[in-house]
Amino acid sequence: MATKDHKSASRDCVQATTPQSLPFDGFTRWSSLKYFIPLSREAVRLRELAGRFPERVQLGSPRCVAWPNREIHRWLADPAGYRALESA
Repeated sequence: MATKDHKSASRDCVQATTPQSLPFDGFTRWSSLKYFIPLSREAVRLRELAGRFPERVQLGSPRCVAWPNREIHRWLADPAGYRALESA
């Protein structure tokens, strides 16, 4: 009987949950977004406050937040030159 070691089983689980691409429309929560963004959650928060990263949006409750995919694609195209759009 062949058995997998713990490390390979863990690696398979991570690969199964890692998104392959970021959709252009919709919203993405941090648990999926972190695979596309080369920054820590705190670095993202600080850039949001400075207007250098897309602002998160509340989805229902205050604890449920996500980022608009269109804005994330804009940021990924030019991270150094990105400026958040002024909200009305």
